[in-house]
Amino acid sequence: MEKGTLLEYRLNGDRRLAVADRPDGKKNWVVVDENGQANSIPPRQIAYEIGGGSYKPSDIPNFRKEVEKYLDPDSLEVAWEILVEENRGVDPGEMAMLLFSENEPPNRYASYLLLSEDKLYFKQKGDRYEPRSATQVAELKHQQEVETQRQQEWGNFVARVQQRLAGDLVEWENSDRIRIEALEKYAALAEEARERNQAKETLSSLGRTDTPQAAFKLLVELKVWSEHENLFLRRTQIPTHFSTKVLEVAQRCLNFPPPDLDANNRLDLTHLKVYTIDDESTLEIDDGVSLEYLEDGRQRLWIHIADPTRLLSPGDELDLEARRRSTTVYLPTGMVPMFPHELATGPMSLVQSQLCAALSFAVILEESGAVAEYSIHVSTIKPTYRLTYDDVDEMLQLGLQAEPEISAIAAWSKRRHAWRVSQGAISISMPDSSIKVDENEEITVQLLEDCPSRQLVAEMMILAGELGARYAQTHNIPVPFRGQPQPELPPEEELLILPAGPVRSSAIRRCMPKSEMATTPSRHASLGLDAYIQVTSPIRRYSDLLAHFQIKAHLRGDPLPLAVLEVQEIVQSIGMAVREASLVERQTNRYWILEYLRRHTGEVWQAVVLRWLREDENLGLILLEDIGIELAWRFPRAVSLGDRLDLQVAYADPREDQIHFQEMVYQTAQL
Repeated sequence: MEKGTLLEYRLNGDRRLAVADRPDGKKNWVVVDENGQANSIPPRQIAYEIGGGSYKPSDIPNFRKEVEKYLDPDSLEVAWEILVEENRGVDPGEMAMLLFSENEPPNRYASYLLLSEDKLYFKQKGDRYEPRSATQVAELKHQQEVETQRQQEWGNFVARVQQRLAGDLVEWENSDRIRIEALEKYAALAEEARERNQAKETLSSLGRTDTPQAAFKLLVELKVWSEHENLFLRRTQIPTHFSTKVLEVAQRCLNFPPPDLDANNRLDLTHLKVYTIDDESTLEIDDGVSLEYLEDGRQRLWIHIADPTRLLSPGDELDLEARRRSTTVYLPTGMVPMFPHELATGPMSLVQSQLCAALSFAVILEESGAVAEYSIHVSTIKPTYRLTYDDVDEMLQLGLQAEPEISAIAAWSKRRHAWRVSQGAISISMPDSSIKVDENEEITVQLLEDCPSRQLVAEMMILAGELGARYAQTHNIPVPFRGQPQPELPPEEELLILPAGPVRSSAIRRCMPKSEMATTPSRHASLGLDAYIQVTSPIRRYSDLLAHFQIKAHLRGDPLPLAVLEVQEIVQSIGMAVREASLVERQTNRYWILEYLRRHTGEVWQAVVLRWLREDENLGLILLEDIGIELAWRFPRAVSLGDRLDLQVAYADPREDQIHFQEMVYQTAQL
């Protein structure tokens, strides 16, 4: 290189024009830019020697203006079309001749700039530039269009985010929803979310920390989520919405019900007075009871169970969806149903004053409460009364002469309970509560009394489960039998030492093993039955639905739809789903209980010490008697099981699953 050579060099990635002034050492050159600034640069920083005469730094501005006249990127496409057809490469000088018919320094440098900045038509090989193939150019153009669209969508998304954060209503685009869903997954699953990188990119671009907590906060600020979003549910595989296909099948089922396979076998029981008894908020009504007076003076109990299998068959779209869900999930904020709402609360339910398909269990009991005779029928019923538990309790208390059937059924339920106790049933009476959260996120906690109406319904449902199990066992029908191993209870003298009531019941409950599902019958210890199946909630539990399929097929003399191995596989798969649903129910209930207590920090709660969790650490379980809630607490002083305490919430954070109490009397004494 000679003094006066015009060249381009790079400084911190920027293009700079300068004139070579003098060598500096063995390799470096001192170059001077248009501002008179001198820099010593090594050869590797020199990007291009323009040449073509001796230049002074003051010539650079005019040279730059001359070059700008030739910088038309569109001309590069014309050159590419020629060169790709000829299949030859060029250097900047040859490109200058092709584009401008001149090879002067401004033309040559303009060609160099066009080629070096091009990312579409040419690729550099040494000092030359080779034309890309037409296929490669088409693919790169597509990628550029996609990237341009992505950048445009991103800009629009950021604008909508800023609008929403400012309080304006916005309509999210489909591309926005992908980014929002990534934030949702990251907020719920943290580093386990596959979409975490996209979520982090969004957070960082918005100037926020890239943590799951920041994602949660952003979603709340955008009003996409509530402050109390159910993360427990979002961390599961539980589907919260039905697919369009399933909803279409459900609608078709409503408009054009399939033929009833049992149409010729249905027993007409519309003459019976049928009582359905549920909570006031219950919409899926799947059981009812009747009492029939026989000519010989005996009484026959009827337990009617909704017959959703009237509208589906094993392996169809609705059945597979119900099997996938396995159970209706009951949460304080509402339920996640096993069947679409229109079906579950409509033709599948036992709706008052409407003709309804049912599976009816008829039974005559001995005076002791043991089963004397029974039969099972597919039937048609017409529910007479839609009653709540409070209605039935009032009717029993008043002893209404107009409805003697209710009193009679209640009396039979007491005999049934006494008979089961005589067979070894273990009764555990613990307070329970119902937690409801309305659309305004107002929380209601109701203590559920162990009232006669609930005992009536419970005994009738257990009786139906015993009859279903007997029938399946007698006829060798594979169904999901439920069993429970015999517990090893504490010695009687140990139990008697404990205070009667919740403390003693808690000690017994702690010893109870979990129930199990299998295709062969086994004793259910706590119910005191040698065989038992759940058969009374086919709209809400898939195991009940499966039992209906099997029993109904046998009743009409058809081959069983499912063999033993198939039932075993289904039992195993739904068992996992049911356990997951139960966990979500427990976690969600606990969250809302902690939130309820957080909102009532000024109240004093009466608590009883139930049992020890770790006595050496003074950690135990307490029962808040007013609302039937059990919580762990580390006692600040020595206490005994059964002690009653007056507590106040000192701190509660449901999102962090933390709650701390202070004992009022103890605090006063300390003061």
